[in-house]
Amino acid sequence: MNLKQIKNDRGLTLQQIADMAGLPKRTVEEVLRRDTCSVKTAIKLADALGVTLDELCRDRTDKTE
Repeated sequence: MNLKQIKNDRGLTLQQIADMAGLPKRTVEEVLRRDTCSVKTAIKLADALGVTLDELCRDRTDKTE
């Protein structure tokens, strides 16, 4: 997942992301720690951050040209 990169690029805190996505802060912490989450959580995060699921979830090394 690219959540950590997006978080750092935008200067967001865990609490800000949690509030934007309507998720508990603990959930966002777990996503960052495990580098994975449910589809439902990923959709909430992507919507809140204004990115696609692909941008949020795809490993950048997986992209094909």
